[in-house]
Amino acid sequence: MHEYSIVQSLLDSCDENAKANNATKVIKVVIKIGVMSGVEPELLKTAFDTFKEQTICEDAEFIINIQSVIVKCNSCLIESTLKKLEYTCPKCKSTELSILDGEDMYLMQLELE
Repeated sequence: MHEYSIVQSLLDSCDENAKANNATKVIKVVIKIGVMSGVEPELLKTAFDTFKEQTICEDAEFIINIQSVIVKCNSCLIESTLKKLEYTCPKCKSTELSILDGEDMYLMQLELE
């Protein structure tokens, strides 16, 4: 369950950003998780709620935005959002795709006080 180590890294990043901006607490944490990131959103939320106690994020709202897989077809050059994890171009059915988004997790926003 690597969500716990991800949360620890996220909390460390929040702490560093708060100190760099002379903030005393974090009000809101917004992250984006790609459906192909390997991160389970519910487990991540549970881990965040568990480990935020007695940290600068103790009262922070935790918002998770799920990012669909966005691909570009190398055959017809169309960009598409995949509705399901079938790696074929919705237009020409080619399997020659480049993934543009949906594989990573990003810290998108911190609201500090």
